[in-house]
Amino acid sequence: MNWSFQLYSARNFQPWEDVLKTLGKLGYSEVEGFGGVYDDPKAFRAELDKNGLAMPTGHFSIDALEKDFDGVRKIADALGITLLICPFLMADARPTDAAGWSSFGARLAKVGETADKAGYGFAWHNHDFEFKTLADGSVPQDHILSSAPDIGWEMDVAWVVRGSVDPLPWIEKHGRRIVAVHVKDMAKPGEGLDEDGWSDVGHGTIDWAGLIKALRAKSAAKYYVMEQDNPNDIERFARRSIAAAKTY
Repeated sequence: MNWSFQLYSARNFQPWEDVLKTLGKLGYSEVEGFGGVYDDPKAFRAELDKNGLAMPTGHFSIDALEKDFDGVRKIADALGITLLICPFLMADARPTDAAGWSSFGARLAKVGETADKAGYGFAWHNHDFEFKTLADGSVPQDHILSSAPDIGWEMDVAWVVRGSVDPLPWIEKHGRRIVAVHVKDMAKPGEGLDEDGWSDVGHGTIDWAGLIKALRAKSAAKYYVMEQDNPNDIERFARRSIAAAKTY
């Protein structure tokens, strides 16, 4: 299995040349892009190539995807990205009811059609807010997936858990939609206090051995992407996480 690394995790540990060299040495073969690495795609691609890394997946904002798809396409092609992922919706833009979330799903469906016609895959990446119960008892993630039936899902398992939801029934129900996974762990009580409560993979509270087994059996996930939203030591996080993942 190829292990990928979400470069957002390393945004505070520059320069990128050193980050990519470290990831290559630790045994990663892929990385996932985000807005902070798209300024000079050709130069960044050269650094990836130098360290034996590929970037098959990348995060792009809903604004960029809807308003500047041509710009997204140029960045993706320069970096080798084939799966475009919409990662987030700002708090002030989030709907508050089922109809609103269905409308947002329809927007994602439209982006997905554009991406498909241009030869790319497309997926939505979750946080915890998609699992917060609405007034009618439903949850936003269901509305997103049902209103955009042809797009994929990059499942950020730890955010599902932070949303107080068991990820296994979602893997059972929507496995064929899960095209990528964020492999992230939550700290044990009293730990990770300066890392927003996150942990190195395999050193927290999430049963990654069991989840990887379930994802391999039930999902269409092709990309397993290490992420930690606020690590205090990027080399330690990257090293310990891939070492743990290789045992699953």
